[in-house]
Amino acid sequence: MTAPRPTVLLVDDEPHSISAMRMALEDEFDCVTAPDADAALIRMEQEWVQVVICDQRMPGRTGVELLTDIRERWPDAVRIVITGYTDPAAMAQAINDAGIHQFLTKPWHPDQLLMAARNGAKLFALARENERMALEMRFLASTAQTKLEKRRSALRDGMGFETLLRSPTSPMNALIDTARHYASFDVPVLLVGEAGTGRARLARAIHFGSLRSDKPFHAINLAGLPEDLALVELFGAKRGVLPGGVNKIGLAQKADRGTLFVEGIEHASPALQLALWRLVDEGSFTPQGGQEVLTSNLRFIAGAGVDLAARVADGAFRPDLYFALSVAELAIPPLRARRGDVAILAQDFLADLSARHGKPTHGFTPAALEFLENYDWPGNLRDLRNEVTRMLIFAQSPVLGAELISRAILQAPPSDAGADRTADGVLTAAGTLKDRVELIEMRILRETLTRHRWNKSRAAVELGLSRVGLRAKLDRYGIADPSGRVHEDEED
Repeated sequence: MTAPRPTVLLVDDEPHSISAMRMALEDEFDCVTAPDADAALIRMEQEWVQVVICDQRMPGRTGVELLTDIRERWPDAVRIVITGYTDPAAMAQAINDAGIHQFLTKPWHPDQLLMAARNGAKLFALARENERMALEMRFLASTAQTKLEKRRSALRDGMGFETLLRSPTSPMNALIDTARHYASFDVPVLLVGEAGTGRARLARAIHFGSLRSDKPFHAINLAGLPEDLALVELFGAKRGVLPGGVNKIGLAQKADRGTLFVEGIEHASPALQLALWRLVDEGSFTPQGGQEVLTSNLRFIAGAGVDLAARVADGAFRPDLYFALSVAELAIPPLRARRGDVAILAQDFLADLSARHGKPTHGFTPAALEFLENYDWPGNLRDLRNEVTRMLIFAQSPVLGAELISRAILQAPPSDAGADRTADGVLTAAGTLKDRVELIEMRILRETLTRHRWNKSRAAVELGLSRVGLRAKLDRYGIADPSGRVHEDEED
């Protein structure tokens, strides 16, 4: 696998100068261009630029003024200026203000420009390598810490409450404040919430926020797990029970002095519920095939996707186990009730996925975030992560636009609450036939235009309309590009 080529930004208001510089560099560099300082700053936000080569004389801001701004915002980028002046005082001032790496005087030779770009790219790479080595040295210097202290710090930083992202006005804030209080007291905790709301992550955060944070954390999901296998996994088995004639240590014993998280506890069979009640209430259990009673000093956290109190009322769940678990009960809100958190979560998912798949990005457009925030996400966090993954896969630019979003989400009407996201709600709702048909038509128009980046000519072709007919419908329904842009196909 070949290494990616360095990116160089060429800034000059003369098109022929840009063409000449590109011709000299394009065999070894990925070249991006800008005609002035404002456009150059936009390109810097969009691209990962290693070297900037800028002409000094441009309309508006000068090259040195632009490079001074770039030094403040992107200090790692190597800055080169092309000038027709060689005043020593001016050059010294430019070096102080903009941190100029090299001056090229006009007229420059292609070999001279290529050598300057090569040196700049090497300097950028060396600076990055120096930063990496400095970080490694700092890490090695930290060996004075004890192994236990480092482990506690790393686990709390990576899995504590701070990793549960939310906005300042999020309903998760009150929940996490309560969870912090429960974490410091050694009592069982019951986490209730829809699938994908993050019960397992909250359970880990409670563990790493407790006095047991340096002890083991073990988890098991009972959904779809046969009773006999669940009993073995949780409580272990004596010799002769399992094939091979070996003993098996269960999670209840492994989690001694630590935390055991049992997800999907509503799926536990009656026999398993009784065994779990003994473990929670007495701290005792018996391995499968054994007679002796063992004990474990563990912290028990349970996760449920349904209202266990209702299951108790229906006779489908043991009341003694429920009341043993519900000393501390936390209800995790679904993502549709956390609208202000969606943008933060989507950005975090995108950063993680970009790094994992090696595809650099710079976030979402405002229109894309608006669509994501207006959706009710029936699959909660998993659903949102899946959508961000699909958007990343098909993205052609570093900033992900609304046209990448799935059609079901694009057809969702703007709303502050979780509105019906399918045509079924319209088909069964009250109202005249005309009103219901118009509502469906509005959704289709909005989704089609967004998918085509508000190019009305392309949208009209797909919908079988003339541009005049499409524009009339948009005016009738008051549909407009939320970004307020004027597109090329609209210009007369």
